Amino acid sequence: MLVEKQRVMKREDGRSPNELRPITFIPHFTKMAEGSVLAKFGETHVLCNVTIEESLPPWLRNQPEPHGWLTAEYAMLPRSTSQRTRREQRWPKGRTQEISRLIGRSLRMALDLSLLGERTITVDCDVLQADGGTRTTAICGGWVALQLALRPLIAAGVLDTAVNKQQIAAISVGIVDGVPLLDLPYVEDVAAEVDMNVVMASGLLVEVQGTGEKAPFSRAEFDELLTLAEQGIQQIMAVQEQIVSSS
Repeated sequence: MLVEKQRVMKREDGRSPNELRPITFIPHFTKMAEGSVLAKFGETHVLCNVTIEESLPPWLRNQPEPHGWLTAEYAMLPRSTSQRTRREQRWPKGRTQEISRLIGRSLRMALDLSLLGERTITVDCDVLQADGGTRTTAICGGWVALQLALRPLIAAGVLDTAVNKQQIAAISVGIVDGVPLLDLPYVEDVAAEVDMNVVMASGLLVEVQGTGEKAPFSRAEFDELLTLAEQGIQQIMAVQEQIVSSS
């Protein structure tokens, strides 16, 4: 039944159920950051800037086995959505903190922190335009920006090439009207019966966030969504590698 629905279903943007939105990574988008990428998945645009500092958070100093650290901060600009979103001036909201931590956890998996030295990497992900999948777009763009930021240190012999442990990418999947879909824009995301974000590292799972929005879902549906996400992530990784190698 699902196969038949996939065959006849037409998405609002004309894509097939297993098709990604157009992906663009614009490297060196800002001048001052050590690594910078504007990541676009369809109409979702996220600016990812990487800062490398020669210091550690206080809680990581004077450790028996010193290592570096990576953290991330995520924010949505006021007019990244159809109505103005208030700036989080005093402290970030729960959703913002949760997404920031997800990005940080995911991108730490890309590195061997023991080879980073006493350095802190901050990945700032600012949503310029939101149309679904902002957190997964931030992770994909953040990995590319991270590679660009580390490259000069590796080339200068300051860092070992082994500091780059594995490639990281992420994508959203979901079930809408009974059909598993890849890379949901906002109009599909708000209508989804099941919504899932998948982060992978070179074929291995880093994190899966899945929710039955309207009803519980089966193990078979979970497996189908996971397979769909893996196929999409493989395509994203090919684009990431192309951008990194050519920039």
